[in-house]
Amino acid sequence: MICSILLLIILTSCVSGTLVVNVTQTSYQAEENHHITLEWTFTTNPHTSSNSLNIFCELLTDLRPSVLFYLHDGVEVPESQDEQFAGRIQWDKDVLREGRIRLHVSRLRTEDSGLYKCYVDTDYGRNSGRFWLNVTAADEPKTSETNSETRTRESGKHLDPLRWTGSSSRGSSTDSLSLCKIY
Repeated sequence: MICSILLLIILTSCVSGTLVVNVTQTSYQAEENHHITLEWTFTTNPHTSSNSLNIFCELLTDLRPSVLFYLHDGVEVPESQDEQFAGRIQWDKDVLREGRIRLHVSRLRTEDSGLYKCYVDTDYGRNSGRFWLNVTAADEPKTSETNSETRTRESGKHLDPLRWTGSSSRGSSTDSLSLCKIY
C-alpha cells in the first residue's frame, strides 16, 4: 500500500512538471509586405527563474533552416538571427512570464513561407510547437493604358502599325510618322 502511494506521488510530480508547447494556430496565411504576429504558448513553473529559459525558433524550408529568434538563459541572442529576418522581428518580453512567445514579423516576403518550429527548454522539461506560414505575392499594380489601347480593347478591332520615314526640307534629318491601320 505504501509503495502504491509513493508511486502515485512520484507520477503526479512527473506529470505536473511536464513542459507543453502549443501553437495558437496550425497555419497562417499572409500577403507579401504585410505584417504578422506568430505565437506559441508553453506551460510555466512558478518555482523556476526565467534565467533557465531557452527558446529557439526557426523557419524550416527545403533550402535550409533559418534562425528567427534565440533566447539563451533568458537573454536574447540577436547575432544568431538569420540575415533573412534581420531588422524584421520584434518580440514581446512582457508576455514571456505568462508562458507566451509572441514574435512580430514585419515586411513579409514570399521566402518567409514554410514550417516554423519553436523549441522551449527549461529546467522542468523541453518540447516544441510548429505551424505553417504561407506568404503569397502581393498583387502588382496595373499599368496604365494609352487611349489607343483602350479604344482598341473596347472596339475589339486590331491595330496594325504603319511607319513612314522621310527627309526634312533641309535634307539633314529624318522625320518619322507612325500610323495605325484598323482592320
